[in-house]
Amino acid sequence: MRLAKHAGEWIDRNTTLDFSYEGKRYKGFAGDTITSALWASEVSVLGRSFKYHRPRGVLSLANHDVNVMLQDGERINVRADVTEVIAGANWHSVNTVGGVAGDRARWIGKLAPFLPVGFYYKAFYSKRWFPRWERMFRNMTGLGKVEFDAPHIRTPKRYGFCDVLVIGAGPSGLSAALAAAKRGADVVIVDENARLGGSGTYQIGGDEARFQAVRELDDAVRAHPRIRVMTGTLAAAYYADHWVPLVDATRITKMRAKAVVVASGAFEQPAVFHNNDLPGVMLASAAQRLAYRYSVRPGERAVVLTANADGYRAALDMLARGIAVAAVVDLRASHRFGELARELEARGVEVMTSSCVIEAVPNVAGDRLVAVRVGAVPPVGTEAVAVQTREIRCDTLLMSVGWAPAANLLYQAGTSMRYEKPVEQFVPDRLPEGVFACGRVNGVFSFDSKLQDGRRAGELAAIHSGHAASAASFGEYAVIVPAEPESPSHAWPIVPHAAGKNFVDFDEDLQLKDFANAVQEGFDNIELLKRFSTNGMGPSQGKHSNMNGLRILAQLTGKEPQQVGTTTARPFFHPVPMSWLAGRGFNPERRTPLHAQHDKLGAQWMPAGVWQRPEYYAVAGKDRATCIQEEVQTVRNGVGIIDVGTLGKLEVRGPQAAEFLERVYVSKYAGLKPGMTRYALMCDESGVVIDDGVIARLSDDHFYFTTTTSGAAAIYRELSRLNTIWGLDCGIVNVTGGYAAVNLAGSHARAVLEKLVDLDLSSEAFPYLGIRVTGIALGTHRVPARLMRVGFVGEWGYEIHIPAEYGEALWTTLVEAGAEYGIRAFGVEAQRLLRLEKGHVIVSQDTDGLTTPRDAGMEWAVKMDKPFFVGQRSLQIIDKQSAQQRLVGFALDDGVKNASLRECHLLIDNGEIAGRVTSVAWSPTVQKTIGLAFVRPALTAAGTRITFRVSDGSMVSATVVPTPFYDPENLRQKEAAPSKTVAPKKEAA
Repeated sequence: MRLAKHAGEWIDRNTTLDFSYEGKRYKGFAGDTITSALWASEVSVLGRSFKYHRPRGVLSLANHDVNVMLQDGERINVRADVTEVIAGANWHSVNTVGGVAGDRARWIGKLAPFLPVGFYYKAFYSKRWFPRWERMFRNMTGLGKVEFDAPHIRTPKRYGFCDVLVIGAGPSGLSAALAAAKRGADVVIVDENARLGGSGTYQIGGDEARFQAVRELDDAVRAHPRIRVMTGTLAAAYYADHWVPLVDATRITKMRAKAVVVASGAFEQPAVFHNNDLPGVMLASAAQRLAYRYSVRPGERAVVLTANADGYRAALDMLARGIAVAAVVDLRASHRFGELARELEARGVEVMTSSCVIEAVPNVAGDRLVAVRVGAVPPVGTEAVAVQTREIRCDTLLMSVGWAPAANLLYQAGTSMRYEKPVEQFVPDRLPEGVFACGRVNGVFSFDSKLQDGRRAGELAAIHSGHAASAASFGEYAVIVPAEPESPSHAWPIVPHAAGKNFVDFDEDLQLKDFANAVQEGFDNIELLKRFSTNGMGPSQGKHSNMNGLRILAQLTGKEPQQVGTTTARPFFHPVPMSWLAGRGFNPERRTPLHAQHDKLGAQWMPAGVWQRPEYYAVAGKDRATCIQEEVQTVRNGVGIIDVGTLGKLEVRGPQAAEFLERVYVSKYAGLKPGMTRYALMCDESGVVIDDGVIARLSDDHFYFTTTTSGAAAIYRELSRLNTIWGLDCGIVNVTGGYAAVNLAGSHARAVLEKLVDLDLSSEAFPYLGIRVTGIALGTHRVPARLMRVGFVGEWGYEIHIPAEYGEALWTTLVEAGAEYGIRAFGVEAQRLLRLEKGHVIVSQDTDGLTTPRDAGMEWAVKMDKPFFVGQRSLQIIDKQSAQQRLVGFALDDGVKNASLRECHLLIDNGEIAGRVTSVAWSPTVQKTIGLAFVRPALTAAGTRITFRVSDGSMVSATVVPTPFYDPENLRQKEAAPSKTVAPKKEAA
């Protein structure tokens, strides 16, 4: 099946590669795709259709369909049309039962009358039959088989910049790149194919002069110093500000351009007739690619079904490559390229006008074309009627009836499109600033016109990117490209047939009658029709089906294509491997200024958002639980120190700073006195708790406040967004990385801190919830610090915030000052247990994406009498509704330690789920297993017995109890702490 060598072929005949397909060995040349190598080996059944498991062969050979989708182990859902042969690969077709040749699922095709359009949805309505349908669908749907032992692929990303990005390297794209570069622009040209030239390398109509012209363009582009060429690279999407992800075999390049030229071409569209999916029936462009790129014979004897000059040129290409052409069947009565028809007739090819292919005739096995039946073109909109036909023997049918613009990127960029009747396609009407289009996507098809259109677009793009003497240059190059002499697309390349099997969407096995049935059921909007029928929802994303689907809907509803419109084009334009999107698996990691000190103390690290925090500090000879409990006891009975520098730290300043905080948080802050702090709870617009912290007022127009560790960046972004909307007279600064912070807590905290500050730390001078700005002695230096009488652990304590560069000095100084009191560092796990004893809520652990302040028992923080705050309206509505859950404290029976009870274990009441555990631990302070849990309102009363189901299925009983579990009057934080009292000396941590 190999043809004579051609100057433009992509294969290296000196390098042979062995591979396997469906258990048999085959050979291909380097540069072959899997499909071209198999077709050259006379393998015509290359896949099975998704729904009916019909045999499928070559359709587009261009990544525009998934007739040939293969798998080799972990390499899943590979598009064989565009994937080069790999030596030693062992390929199998996906979506088969027992192999592609004898697929046992092919019997499903006989059930077609019982599987009408939308039957998936209708099956789901029956509660009785749904479980059976669901099992069947799960077993039969899906493409490929996931290999769970596949390696974790890591792919890099990189950033790129240019003046002009040209997408598409066909004749118009090459012309545009050269024109922009000659203007002085830095140009990047990308094409998804392995080589430049696009259609100019295979759609040449047997005219080698046209091929040579494209090769000269190729050489000029590659030789130009201001043009970078990226082949085998897909422009997968378009984002704001000319940001385009370029996907190649190894990475994604995030390209930012000043101007973008879209020269993406068009997708050739199949004709619709009976058995139009038989192996041997292919797009004319696919046959041309086979013949010129891979020197593979599409077949021995071809018929061309056409409605444009491209079809006549395809016939000439087949003759030029030594393939017999039996006939050209033209849907039209007349056309303006009579010289092409006369040339074909002179070479013995019959040209039949006003004719169409009524059906493709299969062989006895039903897996290859052997003939076509040709008849008169039926009137548009008629039902299937019996017509007199003529059978023409052939093994290949080339379809060339029209094109659909590859305009997805233009739509994503915000281009307004209009339907142009002279070319029967959508073309750009209004392009966004800095975006230009040329070639077939712009409705330009003639070769010379494409070159001219490309030069125009390239010049304009270069001018837009700053390479112009004056704005008048725009007018100079805004030339009008000559109109096409005739339409390259037929308005209705669709033939009804009584037996159906005239496919519109090859991915989904959608037939012509399916569209009529969908519209009859009321799905007569293009978006609704897409979803109900699944037209264009397969892996090909409608590249070969959307245009015909649009025409059919227009005809059924009596509308024009412009009125019907197109479906929304969303990223990505082509499927992109998940591993490419995931990238290198890079996770940013932040460390506080005290990281080295924690390492010296034996810190065992844990992630907290992007931060690394000490989970606990290991002690030789002691297990994790013992270390954590000793840290807890140190804080309760002496003094402990913890690094809280990971908290988000923000400042807001300005005359309306208080007003801003009033709107953002649910409590009141306008009346907060300078020198005091207040708890801060934040909700989103739906009334859900999203963050908390402490707000300190330093002066009338200056506030300093904290957020949760994991929420700092997100909260800062949200506050910045809100103030952009509100326009209040204040500014927000994120100083999270600018401050180190520690919490000094315990009965001896005051005595330790008094050694370092000249400040009255008594309750009268520095009350609970107060803040003071003072100097703190660190060796010979006195460093400014912000001291807050707050704490999460329920003991007398101070949160000390200091410029980050002094963080390490602060830590070592406090440890030295507290040595006589047995000061000890404690980690996150001890802190969590200490706060649990106090019943404090951890946002995102004891709350979730649906938790409101009422659910969490935090109504006390919400001031509904304020004029406005974010989430207020939602909370007003929620308050009128019955509560569904409530966070309560619980305790196991005295002395019971049950390590099997964990967070997220379910509360079971009368056999039903009635809640879940959010926090639980053994408390060495109260000598009980305590926790927090969401429960139904009926179970919230103190003393109520509740039952949890643990992982092994056993049940654990507990009792609802009031919180806090420890020091309910909060006297430990408010009452006077010892001043300069010397405790028995203990070994410092």
